[in-house]
Parts: sequence; structure tokens; C-alpha cells
Amino acid sequence: MSVVTQSTRGCVLDARALIDQGYSRCTRWKGEKTTHVTCCFKRQCFQISKSHYSVNVSAAVDGGNADMLQKADKLSKKRKRKHSELNQGEIDSQAFHEKVRSVVLEGTKSLVDSARSIGYLNGVTVTVEEPLPSQECSLAALCEMAKELPLVDNEEQENCVQLLVAEDGCTSHLDLFSRLTENTADWATVVTLMGEEYVIPPHTSFLLSDFTRIQPLVHYGRRFELIVMDPPWENKSVKRSRRYSSLPSSQLKRLPIPLLASPNSLVVTWVTNRPSHLRFVCDELYPHWGVEVVAEWYWVKVTTSGQFVFPLDSQHKKPYEVLVLGRYRSSASNSSSFSETSDVPVEDQRLIVSVPSALHSQKPSLSEVLTPYVGAKAKCLELFARSLQPGWTSWGNEVLKFQHTSYFTLTPTDDQADISKDEPTDSPASSSPEKPSPPRHCPTTVD
Repeated sequence: MSVVTQSTRGCVLDARALIDQGYSRCTRWKGEKTTHVTCCFKRQCFQISKSHYSVNVSAAVDGGNADMLQKADKLSKKRKRKHSELNQGEIDSQAFHEKVRSVVLEGTKSLVDSARSIGYLNGVTVTVEEPLPSQECSLAALCEMAKELPLVDNEEQENCVQLLVAEDGCTSHLDLFSRLTENTADWATVVTLMGEEYVIPPHTSFLLSDFTRIQPLVHYGRRFELIVMDPPWENKSVKRSRRYSSLPSSQLKRLPIPLLASPNSLVVTWVTNRPSHLRFVCDELYPHWGVEVVAEWYWVKVTTSGQFVFPLDSQHKKPYEVLVLGRYRSSASNSSSFSETSDVPVEDQRLIVSVPSALHSQKPSLSEVLTPYVGAKAKCLELFARSLQPGWTSWGNEVLKFQHTSYFTLTPTDDQADISKDEPTDSPASSSPEKPSPPRHCPTTVD
């Protein structure tokens, strides 16, 4: 069960279980031959068993439950500057933290206690003594190279949609950079793309491109009831680490949300703990798109024992991140796309508590916690994605990053026969619950 427990304060998620539930049945293509495998995200990626403290506050699970989070609440013993030495951004951060501190502290304690009562977050884990996957991601660089290619001409009348695997198992025909790629199969599919193996979830579609080549997504012809985005916010640590390219906040206004969102759709944005970014989303970005802010949620990161991963009052890193939820208010709100869940009230200040991934920038899936507000059959889109989700459409210049097989354990199943003839649902070209998208023409220009 990926949602371990929930209450009026929020929920506790098993982020790894959320990933794995889409890969219990996989088809692996090797040329024209196919085999069955199961794919599990590597356990060591979610083995966060110790908090990042300058002193040892790892209280024992037995006997220390009542005050474990209070111990985690202590300030680290690092050198602290006087208040007069703080810059305006740091002063704003402190003010925001004081506003949400009790919500995070009390809500997390309640949810962690509830999870422990059913045997979760009790510090008992199966330790895997293996290093973290260290696959070097070159997808963003490939997107930069693809920008040198000419845009698809109208005269060529190329479709903006393509099937992941041809009937003969071939993937060499794919244009991943300017066309949406669809896996219409009922099972996940392990395929070779650009010389590397990736695990693609069932009924998913994706576009691998950067900001300048997002237009095929608009021409995909779909409107989405849920749009989630994790923008590459500018900050000093990103510049120092050079882990990924950041994007100026002002550039986010160019995202064509009004062309992608259904009336009253839910728009969710991950925001860093920088107050200027939060103000920008609430006061500029959402109003620019016609999105009304309806709630602020907090993702709280804890260890496998239920401690905050960082001291709650740390001056440098907080154990929580903010999500801003809004509703797209379109003049077409009375259109046929309106559903009973389109305007379900979204509770404010809810918590999502989970053990975070040790992999940089891998956020937990929000699919299950947001379903009550958009409906089980909602069309969902993730922008700036670094992974894929079953049934979702995803876009980003690293959209396949965490789909690489180096992040998964692939286990052959008992049936290793050639299933291409026996299992018609395994073939992405075969029928699926939703009809494949009709052919569409790629644009000749990019805005």
C-alpha cells in the first residue's frame, strides 16, 4: 500500500512502492523477441536511515517515540550569525518558517505515530549493501544537440505522435526530441533507446525536449485535469553543483498552461524554500496563467525511523518543501470537460510525509494523493519531469532520467517464452483501453 496512512493533517507515503506498482508486469524487447520481467526500483535509493545532524540525536525507536521529533527539532550546533547579519531573503525565510513550523512539527508527529502503529517508519528495514546507481545522464546535452536540427516542415506532414515500439520490436525509428512517444501497452516495456535500456510504464506518453521545443506537446491535442511541475529553480547550490541547468523565474511564464489545462484543472508546483520563489508563484506566475491559488501543502522528509532528515530549525536546509496548488479558472468553465471533481475543495496546509530518495531531485509521485481532487480518470501531465508515471504524459529535457534500467532491479519471471504471439496486449501497437491518438502534424515554428 503506497499510501500508508492518512488523516486530516495529511498522509504518509511509501514513495518506492508508488514507483513499483507500475512495473509488476514488464515486457522486455530484445530485437523481435520478448520476455517477461518484473522491475523494482532499487531499495538502496530509499535507505535514508540517519538524519543529517551535527550531533547524534538518533533516539531509539523503543522508548523514545514520544520525543523523537522534539529531539530532531533542536538547532544544529553550527555557527550562527546574529540577526542583524542576515540578508532580507534569510529574514523572509525565517518569518515563513515560523508561520509553518507548528503545522509541520505537530502534523508530522501525528502522522509518524500513526504510521508506526502499523509497523511503518519503525527503523526496521532490509539493508542493501550496494552503492547508489551512478548513471551519468546526458539527456539534457542531447536536447541541446537536437536544437541544431531543423524543425519539422509542414510539407513533410509528419505526425506529432509515434508508438514506442513497432510491430517488429524496433525502436530505431523514434524521434524522441520533436514527437510525443506513446506506450499504449497494458504492461510496462523495457526498450533500448539511444543505445541505453529504459523502463517505460504502461499507457504513458513523453516528449524529450527543452523549453524551446515544447510546442509538440501543445499540438498533442490533449487537455489535462492535473498538471504537476517541478521547475529547475535558480539557487546558489545548483550553480555550485552544476547538477542541472536552472531556469530564470520569468521564463516560466512562457509555459503554455492555458493551452494545456482543462477548465478548473488542478495545477501543482513544487517550490523551494526561498520566499521569493513562493511569492513569484502566488503573485505573478499563477495569475499570469489564470490560476487561482487554493492551498499550500508541505512535503516533509523523514528517515526510516521517522526523524526529520534535517533539523527543523536549520538555517541552511529545512526538512520540508512547499507545493502550491491552484485551479485553472477558464472562461470555458461550463464546458463539457467539467467534472464532479473539478471543483472539489482542496484542504490547506496538508502534509505529505515520506522517506526521500537519496537521488538528487527525485520527488515522490503525487498521483494517489491528488486523485480525490481530480478523479481517477483524469488526464495528467508532468512538466520538467525526470521520470514517467503510468497513464501520465511527461515532458522535460531529462524526462527519461530515472527510467534507466540502472535504477531498477530486473528479475526474469517463470515464463520466458516468446510472448509476442501469445500476448497481444504486450505489443504497443495492439489495442488498449484508450484509443491511440489520431495523427497530428508538427508545427513549423516554435513560439
